[in-house]
Amino acid sequence: MSNPIAPQDQSTLCNPSACGMAASSSAEKLNSGCFCKTLNRAELDSILKSDTLNLNLLNSHPQLFSNTSVFISPTQLSQMQNLVNAVERVVKLPEYQQQVLAHADESAIFDSGTDGVFMGYDFHLGITGPQLIEINTNAGGGFLNAALLRAQTDCCRAAEVFLPEVKRHIDEQFIAMFISEWRTKNTTAPLTRIAIVDENPTQQFLYPEFKMAQRLFERNGIEAVIADPQELYFEQGHLVYRQSPHDQGVAIDLVYNRLTDFALSNEKSSALRAAYLANAVVVTPNPRHHALYANKRNLAIFSDEIALRNIGASDADISNLRAAIPHTQIVSVDNTEHLWHERKHLFFKPATGYGSKAAYRGDKITKRVWDEILQGDYVAQQQVPPSERGILVDEQEIALKMDIRAYVYAGEIQLLAARLYQGQTTNFRTQGGGFAPVFIAQ
Repeated sequence: MSNPIAPQDQSTLCNPSACGMAASSSAEKLNSGCFCKTLNRAELDSILKSDTLNLNLLNSHPQLFSNTSVFISPTQLSQMQNLVNAVERVVKLPEYQQQVLAHADESAIFDSGTDGVFMGYDFHLGITGPQLIEINTNAGGGFLNAALLRAQTDCCRAAEVFLPEVKRHIDEQFIAMFISEWRTKNTTAPLTRIAIVDENPTQQFLYPEFKMAQRLFERNGIEAVIADPQELYFEQGHLVYRQSPHDQGVAIDLVYNRLTDFALSNEKSSALRAAYLANAVVVTPNPRHHALYANKRNLAIFSDEIALRNIGASDADISNLRAAIPHTQIVSVDNTEHLWHERKHLFFKPATGYGSKAAYRGDKITKRVWDEILQGDYVAQQQVPPSERGILVDEQEIALKMDIRAYVYAGEIQLLAARLYQGQTTNFRTQGGGFAPVFIAQ
């Protein structure tokens, strides 16, 4: 697949003079001093209203989308892609897989040969370049951010950077991604039916995105259902979806997996797990993807030169990984005293956590929380403060924290999005915050 977000000709890059800045201003200066509102909310509302479920999305999720855009430099984009490439190469090393899978659930041992849709690489923009905070295997927001991108105006000419290319091809990229996953199991048979699976899907915050995915699949001739894992049954070698046990049911070819039961180990996921391990259905992303990429214990390997050399990583990959991944340690009885002493400079995360749940800044933790960390499966990561984006809220200039999410498939960045927020971790409760498109500027 071609990369839709590669930097374009310099004549299409953001024109900072439109914001009253010097023409040589950097992306960092634009983030701090360009207060343009680039989102056309009426256009976004029109896009969302093509699905009846999403009629009131802008009202029901008022902080889901920010009115502004975020800027990074071509160098930062290149650094992100170099990091992704390095991770991909290390993950394929036999010694790495042996070490990581030795402690993984049985379901992660099975190799379906798929790459995993919507891998999410989350970055803070550090002084020395983008810093990888974590990798997620079922990163939400891809379909929402594709819609958001289509509703941008050309303030500061930012939307000309790569927007036309993405506008034309992002839906095709997404469909091609799912077809590619299907082809790993079936080289000739058509992909006829997808199940988008999550627990209590209608109650999920991003349920509207499931409907957007369903609509896109159906526009491309692929039937799609949105299902709870308990609506799936493994029968006569097929994964079957039934809304009730008495329905006739329909066979599922591929599961777009949005579950946070990453190993499919819960009883509710038993049918899906059985079908997956029997190679009766394509599951993407799947337990192996999470074990190899997203378990935060892996960051302790990625950020450790000695560990990387021991598994056979190249000098170039070691250099890229250590430059872009904050030093990470597994919390254990051996380093408890040291980590407590250094806690103000660390961020503590559960190894298999998601959505910033039970994650703590070291300078905020209490003795009670510290005891919980010691009893859990945690990693300690060197803090990298998030950079900021200046925005207008009620015509007042304020600064919000931001991170950058790269949506990746098969090692290629397909789409970039920022999340703007206030507080300890990302959220969708900050006035003026939410998802924001990312453009490339000098």
